[in-house]
Amino acid sequence: MKRTIIGLLIVGAVAILPALAHDLFLKPDSFFTKAGGSTRLSVMNGTFKTSEGAVAFSRLTDASIVSPGGKRASIGESNFAKNETTAFIDIATPDEGNYVVGLSTNWRENALAAKEFNEYLTLEGIPGVLDERKRDNELDKDARYRYSKYVKTILQAGKKSTDDYKVVLGYAVEMIPQQNPYKSKPGQTIDILCLRDGKPLVGQTVLVGYDSGSKMASEKSLKSDSSGLIKIKLESPGKWYAKFINMVKVEDPNINYESKWATLTFEIR
Repeated sequence: MKRTIIGLLIVGAVAILPALAHDLFLKPDSFFTKAGGSTRLSVMNGTFKTSEGAVAFSRLTDASIVSPGGKRASIGESNFAKNETTAFIDIATPDEGNYVVGLSTNWRENALAAKEFNEYLTLEGIPGVLDERKRDNELDKDARYRYSKYVKTILQAGKKSTDDYKVVLGYAVEMIPQQNPYKSKPGQTIDILCLRDGKPLVGQTVLVGYDSGSKMASEKSLKSDSSGLIKIKLESPGKWYAKFINMVKVEDPNINYESKWATLTFEIR
């Protein structure tokens, strides 16, 4: 009897797992560092709080750092380390100003049963695809999709501010702050431009949250306007993130949807 109960619990857990998505964030030990110093970034594969699996360097299609002045350089495998749950990147910050670090991953595929896929769309803030499935009477249709991820973080070295915070890395999807987060204060608003293939992404649902140090704030759902912009009210000091999944239907005999994930992280003091 005991063995049967354990077996049922395992089956139930496996049934739930496909519906759980792993966000990918760059989360430095500190978003603030010294000129002439260095910092370590955690590659959080899971949630903003907890990483559940270390990303292998071989999975990346790009790993870049943009230094003050706009110089872009590749980050090599020698800068990477990992344990069972988390990958780490060690970077130097020789100059004062703002740094941008970005990663992109290769494509992976996943398949979900119809009910799980519908729930996934709701949980991950992809209402447009769910509306399309309702409209086309496809709520009972299983789904197979490919996905890739594009992540960025912005760092402050020393006290000097530079314009490098708004560099465009040229990823398939990307978020670009229109004001320097490190000049922003709690209570102010910051605009974030959402891009897909270098063009403004209109009507995109973006989820925003932050870690105040004592607790994780509840995520807020925003939608980009006709210029591709969202406005984030910086309610509190903390480590902030914005994320979105841009999913579109594709004409492919083996794939129903293509999914591109973007995240952006920074800190407000």
